Amino acid sequence: MPFKMGPVIARFALAIMAASFPAVTFAAADSGDTAWLLTSTALVLFMTIPGLALFYAGLVRTRNVLSVLMQCFILVCAVSVLWVTLGYTLVFGAGGIDGWIGGLEKVFLRTVTVDALSGTIPESVFVVFQLTFAAITPALIVGGFAERMNFAAMLIFCLLWTLFAYVPVAHWVWGGGWLSAMGVMDFAGGTVVHVNAGVAALVAAIVLGRRRGFPQTAMLPHNMAMTVTGAAMLWVGWFGFNAGSAVAADGVAGMAMLVTHISAAAGALMWMTVEWIRHGRPGALGAVTGMVAGLGTITPASGFVGPMGALIIGASAGFICYWATQLVKQRWVIDDSLDVFSVHGVGGALGMLLTSVFVMSSLGGAGLPEGVSLASQFGVQALAVVATAAWSALVSYLALKVAGAVVPLRVGVDEEIEGLDLVNHEERGYNF
Repeated sequence: MPFKMGPVIARFALAIMAASFPAVTFAAADSGDTAWLLTSTALVLFMTIPGLALFYAGLVRTRNVLSVLMQCFILVCAVSVLWVTLGYTLVFGAGGIDGWIGGLEKVFLRTVTVDALSGTIPESVFVVFQLTFAAITPALIVGGFAERMNFAAMLIFCLLWTLFAYVPVAHWVWGGGWLSAMGVMDFAGGTVVHVNAGVAALVAAIVLGRRRGFPQTAMLPHNMAMTVTGAAMLWVGWFGFNAGSAVAADGVAGMAMLVTHISAAAGALMWMTVEWIRHGRPGALGAVTGMVAGLGTITPASGFVGPMGALIIGASAGFICYWATQLVKQRWVIDDSLDVFSVHGVGGALGMLLTSVFVMSSLGGAGLPEGVSLASQFGVQALAVVATAAWSALVSYLALKVAGAVVPLRVGVDEEIEGLDLVNHEERGYNF
């Protein structure tokens, strides 16, 4: 049988090439980081539905319980679609208007494939993790206009607000925008989520006007068991919100989880104590509201501060946010139904400012960047708060006007008395 040189030469050539060139390695996702971000994503969604939905639904009156549950639920659906079509690319896409808004390279997630990475995790996981943040933020605003806003107007307003308020601010802070370039410290959303939503809720409460009977008629929560259950779910879910923002299963995530828990506990104890001293009894509503204030206030600081800072931040949140509720509802007589501005807006701003203090290594924090002073970092944090509040207020007002031009913003007096469950959905939360 004749000897064939072709296969031998080919194998010899391949051996020479293998010895001459280093092996080509391809980037792969870190399984630990990926597993933690998948878990965190589920936790943040758990915060919204059922956590926030139950927390808010228990605080309204019986005839409006289903309307609040429906608003939180459907906003997750609507914002999810908006995020994958336009939101994600406008926050994280290249191009666009430098420093202000992202480009359209990722529209409809066209570049997000099974192999695409964002750091050490699949980009698909990063997309859905960020989606949950975008979904919960307009859901927070629901508490500002609860029990009186028309469902269609709510949907139009929240989608416009998400696109024109949430998306730009998220790009400024997390997408490489102008605030990020200035060195702003906002680990998990003090500006992007809490100041943004808190100011929007205040504007909505003012534009829509007070509920019928406010403030003369007491509008007590109809189901505190539901509210406390929802609050407990928020507490658990917030670990994904803050510790997940490390985007890694590492020491930063661990410290973020620890300080989140400390601040929540301190906020609950402080708010309860203030009410106990003033009214002679410790209230469950005050305790859970203080807990949420502690969570919102630690959010921007969670990746930067240590346990001592978290304890002071949480206690400060419980004290200051309590008095903010008294100011808004009693002094200003603004019907922010579920205290969104006082808890989230004030808490988010407070947390942003205190981050610049307790980030200092001498106070147990991660330390200021080299060459950055406390005063300069405080200035950047304050600028971020003011810019976010101003932009959110402007967009909120315009979005409400646009929604009001399409459909009535709020239900009529008789419909408000009947309740939004029947008026908007022809269903009841309870059938006794």
